[in-house]
Amino acid sequence: MKRAFIVLFFASLFLVSNIFAQVQRSVPDTTAELIKNEEMKNSEVMEIASYLTDVYGPRLTYSPEYKQAADWAASKLKEFGAENIHYENWAPIGKGWSLKSFYAEVIEPRTIPLIAFPQAWSPSLKGTVKGEVVYLNVKGEKDFENFKGKLKGKFVLLSEPRNITPHFKADAERLTDSELLKLANASKESGRGRFRFPRQMNMANFDSVFAMFKQFRPDIDSATVANFIIERALGPKKLQFCKDEGAAAVLTISNGDDGTIFVQQAAVPQSSNPHERALPVYDPKSPEVIPQIVVAAENYNRMIRMITKGEKLTIQMELKADFTKADSAFNIIGEIPGTDKRDEIVLIGGHFDSWHAGTGAADNSSGAAVCMEALRLLKKLNLQTRRTIRIGLWAGEEEGLIGSREYVAKHFGKQSINMFESVPASNEITPEEKSEFENFCVYLNDDNGTGKFRGIYLQGNENARPVFNEWLHEFNDPDAQTITISNTSGTDHLSFDNAGLPAFQFIQDPLDYSVRIHHTNMDVYERLQAKDLEQSAAMMAFFAYKAAMMDNKFPRK
Repeated sequence: MKRAFIVLFFASLFLVSNIFAQVQRSVPDTTAELIKNEEMKNSEVMEIASYLTDVYGPRLTYSPEYKQAADWAASKLKEFGAENIHYENWAPIGKGWSLKSFYAEVIEPRTIPLIAFPQAWSPSLKGTVKGEVVYLNVKGEKDFENFKGKLKGKFVLLSEPRNITPHFKADAERLTDSELLKLANASKESGRGRFRFPRQMNMANFDSVFAMFKQFRPDIDSATVANFIIERALGPKKLQFCKDEGAAAVLTISNGDDGTIFVQQAAVPQSSNPHERALPVYDPKSPEVIPQIVVAAENYNRMIRMITKGEKLTIQMELKADFTKADSAFNIIGEIPGTDKRDEIVLIGGHFDSWHAGTGAADNSSGAAVCMEALRLLKKLNLQTRRTIRIGLWAGEEEGLIGSREYVAKHFGKQSINMFESVPASNEITPEEKSEFENFCVYLNDDNGTGKFRGIYLQGNENARPVFNEWLHEFNDPDAQTITISNTSGTDHLSFDNAGLPAFQFIQDPLDYSVRIHHTNMDVYERLQAKDLEQSAAMMAFFAYKAAMMDNKFPRK
């Protein structure tokens, strides 16, 4: 009996040990696996994105819609468990603008519904307006005389027609192995300095303008850029001429095709002083502008062809827009407090504002949703960190990174990047600003569309390579292992980088961002890719966690 009991005891012990081992094996071994499993099974990133787009999009800076979206985001962050949620206002103040009603169609000699959209901050028309269509065919200064006294009450076609060619490859694409290898093997030269747009775009500084275009469109040729500069020089004069002549509205051709239109803000005619930049259209001191409408290239080209064949076109249009009183805009801030290093900050974020023709889905509900979801993951898994993890959702990015620049100026006493010229950092900072600067750990940004993370740009900070290499290895996504010394431009990490703070943008698959989504009427929920956003949210959460748990501060340049 005793022997049987001993056998039974050890058999039971073996069974319990085996069950315990199986349970142990079913539990993820690493924080990365915990985060990825939670995101895969219980993701809320697409639900967040749907609210930001379908319910609260678009989110034009200064607009009432931005405030409504911000209030929802703040309540959601509180629901997730974030603390110290607040808005940080910044200057300059600007007028809010909301589109209330718009349609446009050619009604004579036959009906042609137009795919079109007004530029932001365009003023209203007085009721429904009918008017003849005039093509302002101006190639030089002397040509303006041909149109004197002929534009009052007319709808003026301001742009030259565009040649539309077939798409011989898919709009959407992922980064290939060879492209990622090229990024990984980039020289240190590509990570030096900071790109800035040339203040003046004219033939006198053609090399700078050409370099700018080559950065974004490597295939562009010098003749195309030269034509752009010439048209850009005439554009403000055309605009002022139409306003002075009493035109009802001006119509320009979209850069897109297949019915996609690229829409931003209305242009302000250039100041009479060539060395003085015109005030932005949202500035309360800006002069009133003429209504400005972007038209799909195919519709626009057809109108030009008909007019050149002698046809008389009439457009009927309605445009109603509300302006709100000029006020400051604001960033949305929230955080998860740390423990023993709680004064040190790990910041994740992207811009919250968007243009108005779409709903701001991939530019940048995707980035905002990824960061909000990353914060939710950290709280849901109760991953307590040593440093404070803060989220920053910026306004005014589309107007020149204003929100993030103002955040850097307020918290670190640094004048950050200006999109058109270098502004030196202030030498006089308060003890509080100095303390925040020294306690800042790292900023991780998401604003290159809906594509999954494939790695990270070092932004010239070679000291960060071993840190990111370790984190990418631990995250263990074979499709996201690329680190490049290269810089990337155009979004809010530049505000921090320019101030001497570690700040990085992830490498993302481009998909159809540039050709179909960015600043277009097609920047809507349907363009978002769920699995890509889930992967990005998990990686953002993991990187934020790792940064918040480091023994030492994140390495700076």
